[in-house]
Amino acid sequence: MPTTDPFESSAHGIEPGEQTLKKKKLWRNLFLLSLCITLLLIGIFWLPVKLVQMEKFASSPSVNLTKKGVSNAFNSIPDQPAENVVASDLLETKLTVINASSEDNWVYFDFSRGEVVDIHDKSSIEWDLAFRRSKVISNGGATNKFGKAGLINLGSLDFDQVAEVPLENYVQDKATRTETENPILLKWYKYNYLTHKLSAKPNTYAVRTANSKFVKVKFLDFYCSNKETGCIKMQYVYQDNGSNKLTKSASGNTPPA
Repeated sequence: MPTTDPFESSAHGIEPGEQTLKKKKLWRNLFLLSLCITLLLIGIFWLPVKLVQMEKFASSPSVNLTKKGVSNAFNSIPDQPAENVVASDLLETKLTVINASSEDNWVYFDFSRGEVVDIHDKSSIEWDLAFRRSKVISNGGATNKFGKAGLINLGSLDFDQVAEVPLENYVQDKATRTETENPILLKWYKYNYLTHKLSAKPNTYAVRTANSKFVKVKFLDFYCSNKETGCIKMQYVYQDNGSNKLTKSASGNTPPA
């Protein structure tokens, strides 16, 4: 009488080919489960670590820096004239470097004087923007109810093509759980995860100052001449008469020939 092998698949009603398919399906499901768990762990642990590293880098102390608060301003000739505006009618562009390397102290900048100013009370309207490392706030809204400052992101418009800025809809500072911030300037830079360096976005910003004058601003760099971090380099054009047109003729100066 023939004997039956109890270990043969056919004895249990399962063909060898069907059993192989079931094993392959099991291994495939286990692989997909493992992959999902790996991606989930990366999302939970790796991304937050990278974000913390970025924040620490942007806020890390610098060494061997120039004197804090030094501002070097000089004129810069625009590369090309604004559209429909005579080149000679454009207000001059100024460039300034602000040493904002302190982790604790704000450095205050006043566009009307084109320089860093000593401010002991934020409720003063003698300043327009304040810098601390990569953070930038304005003299208005939650930061100072007496200031009128605010900003608008004009996008990647060519700086020299902006001959007029908006009159309204400027975004003022907002309150957070710890301090104030301006939503427009939260990410004025890009962070490179490979090089761990910050680079300014190509955006141009319209600024309404604390006393309702108008400026256009573009941030250029975050590094000092010695390659240390914390020096904000920006170019700007300031209209001193309250007009939103950034031209000499709008200032009441001699019109272009």
